[in-house]
Formats: sequence, structure tokens, C-alpha cells
Amino acid sequence: MQILSLTTGIIGTNSYFTYDEETNKGFLVDPGGYYKALTDKIHELGLDMEYIILTHGHADHIMGVAEFQRDFPDAKIVASKAEAQMLADESFNMSEQFGRPTSIVADISVEDGDTLQVGNLNLEFLMTPGHSPGGMCIYIAEENTLFSGDTLFYTSIGRTDFPGCSFNELAKSIHEKLWPLPDETQVFPGHMGPTQIGFEKQHNPFV
Repeated sequence: MQILSLTTGIIGTNSYFTYDEETNKGFLVDPGGYYKALTDKIHELGLDMEYIILTHGHADHIMGVAEFQRDFPDAKIVASKAEAQMLADESFNMSEQFGRPTSIVADISVEDGDTLQVGNLNLEFLMTPGHSPGGMCIYIAEENTLFSGDTLFYTSIGRTDFPGCSFNELAKSIHEKLWPLPDETQVFPGHMGPTQIGFEKQHNPFV
């Protein structure tokens, strides 16, 4: 498995294009803005973007979807079923405030424990509400890898002062869904640098 990490959008969201080296099939996580160099790199390497996966519906994680869909029209949008209202509502997802009204309807709606095969990679979706009503993480067990969106950061967590947020719910999500993962699980968050589950269990002051 290979991960191409890039910073996109006006708030500097971490977006990740991840692909299986054996099949060249991959998926894009949280395109907060458009980055043509990524499209060029994917074409250069002969990769196939099968899915655009949204960990949640806030504007800084979705405002590049339309452009990447234009470049990769066969890519399906995957999001939490519980996030449908936020994704569709330009006010709720706050894209209106950034001058880029964005409304999205997922092609594939997932719930807790659902899985998706991308090449030889098995993705499991862990519902982790709190930062948003339908926030989720993407777990690839065989690669000890978690894409945490804005649920968990390096020594921090996602904000809980937006509409639809709840600190108690977010803390519960982290304790029940993330802390049971192996300590060596590599965490790739929506902002800031990567970390590990074991490190966060010991050093994260918020949970």
C-alpha cells in the first residue's frame, strides 16, 4: 500500500490518495480543495481512482470533490449515511461561508462496520460521531492504518463548537472505536501530522 499525502483547500486539510500497488486501484480521502498535480501524478503512475471517501461533511473536507469527479468520472463518492444532511446542506456544511457552496449526495452510504474492497485493501468504516453527526474513520487492519478525519489529531481532537457537534459524543467515539485498535496503528488525520494510537492513548490530554 502506498499513500500520497497532500495539503488541500483554504484551511490546509490533509488529503490522502491511497492505492494498492498490486492492482493500482486506489481511493482519495477528503479532497478539501483541488490539486491538479495529484491528478497528473495518478495518470503518470497509471493508477485508478475508484472512490472518493469523505470522513465527514465539513466544507474544508469536501470542496475539491467536484473537480476530482470531473477528472475521474467513474469514482464513486462514499460517506456515512448519518452525514447525508450535512453533505447536502451548504449552510450546515459551512461551504457557503467560504464562498464555495457545495452540496454532495453520496453514491455509497455506509454505516458502522461496513467494508469496502479497493484492490487487495479491505477498508472498514468506523462511525465516530462528535465532531459532526456522521463523522467516521477508515481502518485498514492489515496495514495498521487509520484515516481519522477530524476525530483524532496528534495530541488533540476535532472541534466540538460547530452545529451538530458534541464533545461527550466525540470522546465516547474515540474511547469505544479507536482505543481498542492496536497501539501500533498509524493514524493519518485531517489536520496536523501523523501519529499512533498507542501514543495518543498515553499523551492526548483531551481524552
